[in-house]
Amino acid sequence: MLIFLKLGGSLITNKTRPYTPRLEVLDDLAVQISMVFQENSGMRLVLGHGSGSFGHEAASQFGTRTGVSGKKAWRGFAEVWYQASTLNRLVVTAMRNAGLPAVTLSPLAAVTARDGQVISWDLAPLEAALENGLLPILQGDVVFDQTRGGTILSTEDLFAHLARQLHPKRILLAGLETGVWEDFPLRTHIIGEMSLQSFEQYAMSLGGSTGADVTGGMKAKVTEMLSLVEQVPGLEVLIFSGETPGSVRRALQGENPGTRMHR
Repeated sequence: MLIFLKLGGSLITNKTRPYTPRLEVLDDLAVQISMVFQENSGMRLVLGHGSGSFGHEAASQFGTRTGVSGKKAWRGFAEVWYQASTLNRLVVTAMRNAGLPAVTLSPLAAVTARDGQVISWDLAPLEAALENGLLPILQGDVVFDQTRGGTILSTEDLFAHLARQLHPKRILLAGLETGVWEDFPLRTHIIGEMSLQSFEQYAMSLGGSTGADVTGGMKAKVTEMLSLVEQVPGLEVLIFSGETPGSVRRALQGENPGTRMHR
């Protein structure tokens, strides 16, 4: 079974404090993932992570997602890459320390976009990594864009393209929120299940993000994932809290500790 798991930037960094990782959280998440890997040798997993207070902070300063033009903006592009890569190294280190065969496949080196959409991506290295039992890691990243010069693609953007090509069974999005709240920001009732048909009744109550976030927040995430569920046969998406003890392990084992989105 192929699964995509995202560790959200709000989960693995303090998004209200620039360039601040949550190393103990990362270590715990890595142990949970490692335990499932050991229990299920046939599982294929693509791990992605957001940039949190690393990439988003730099991207907000330079407006990188909307386009890159001029020397200052291109220096900003490089700075966003550096900060996102710095966090990626911490993620890879945590996975390695937990005994996982983690390898980073940088989107910057492989993906070309046009107006914020992936138009080409050689997936042979990713498929080879999965075939040989490795744990490929992707990060939300800057990429070159034929229309904008450069842009930023979120982990969800990358997962959406990969899902259409590789047809995973589940996409698991682990963040801080317990799931999608029916009454954000009051946070008294979680939506247990959601489909594209039921989305309209909840759309007005979906919130944004705490701290710097240049890639859209919760409403954009839900909209994109519901659209993807409609396009990829049999796909389920789960939005849940990675802070709840053992929740990542449970989600990888097939449970639904949050909001499940389906066709």
